[in-house]
This record gives sequence, C-alpha cells and structure tokens, in this order.
Amino acid sequence: MAAIVIVIFLFLIYAPQWWVGYIMKKYDKTLSQLPGTGGELAQHLVERYQLKVTVEMTDAGDHYDPQTRTVRLSQKNFNGKSLTAIAIAAHEVGHAVQDFRQEGLLIARGRMVETAQYFEKIGAGIIFIAPLISALTHMPAAGLIMGIIGIFSLSSSVVVQLISLPLEFDASFNKALPLLKEGNYVTKQDLISVRQVLLAAALTYVAAALSSLFNVWRWIKLLRR
Repeated sequence: MAAIVIVIFLFLIYAPQWWVGYIMKKYDKTLSQLPGTGGELAQHLVERYQLKVTVEMTDAGDHYDPQTRTVRLSQKNFNGKSLTAIAIAAHEVGHAVQDFRQEGLLIARGRMVETAQYFEKIGAGIIFIAPLISALTHMPAAGLIMGIIGIFSLSSSVVVQLISLPLEFDASFNKALPLLKEGNYVTKQDLISVRQVLLAAALTYVAAALSSLFNVWRWIKLLRR
C-alpha cells in the first residue's frame, strides 16, 4: 500500500514538472516577427504602466523580488525572442503589478517565506533529535511530541506553496495575459500558445507544493518507525 502511495505522489510531482519543461522548451524557438526580447518587453511594460521597478538578468531563475522591486529574468528569457520569453517576462511583470497594487496575498506570502524557512530548519532539527530525547529520557511520548512539533514546523513550507498557487495563476491570467492582449504584442494565433506557457509558469508551484507535501509525509513515516 505504501509503495502505491509513493508511486502516486511521485507521479503527481514529476508529471507537472515534465509538462512544464516540455511547454517551455516547445515555445522557446526564436520568432523574428516578435517586436522584441523578453527583457525589452518587461522594460517596456514597466515604463508603460509606470511601475517603479527595475528589470535585470539573473542566473537565479525567473522571478520578481518585492524587496528590491526587481523583475529578474534568466539569460535565455531576457535575451530571447520567443513566446516563452515573452510570456515569462509578462508573468513576472504581473507580480510587479500585484506589488504595485499592494495585493494582500502577495504581502502575506512575503511575510511568510522567511518565517517558513526558519521554522523548516527548526522542524528538521527537532525531528532529528526527537529519537535521541526519547532514548535518553526513556519516555517515548516525549520524542513523539517533539516529532509532531517538528512535523508542524516543516508543514509551514507547504502552506507557503499553497498560498503561492492563486498568486501565480493571477499573475498569469489576470495580469500577464491582459497586458499582452491590450498591447497586441502577440498575434491572436500565438495567444493560444502563450496561454500554455502562462499555465506552465503557474504550475511550477503546483509541483513545488506537492514536493513539499511529499517531504512532510516522508518525515511522518520516519517518525512512526
């Protein structure tokens, strides 16, 4: 039974990751008819909507940093002239729009990220020492209680990932897609493909949430031994 559960979890985790990678690669082909690169589009959108945001290239992956108010794009998407580059650039600017509008969910996630990372480290430490405490005190209940506290601490990362899901879908379909439509940056035919890339951008957090949940489940299994 446990093996079946593991197989299902692994499928749920890796199937979205595979699909995301497939879509990103599929539409990563250079299109000469596009008016500019992903970086140029991001800069144009920032200026057009008067967002006090900078745009730069990074090696740390595509993301928006609300602390420094910076849209960061990978080299491929910053310099790329493809539907993937355009869609990802618009998606990250979508997060900048969320920040500009001070949307509550983005603020809540920002506050929770650092807290979750802190609790995750504490939780892992507690789970590691729980068996030792139980052995030294000859009180299995003490180790069990500490293990449960550790599990709850680790679960904070799952909460952050779940909060991220509606933010990512909002950035893709309520922010980026309207921006691309209003500016006629892509043709109607290409919008179908862009939708798939925007969906893939949002689904990256689905895989991350499932991965975090699987990690918590593994710790629970370890604690029960």
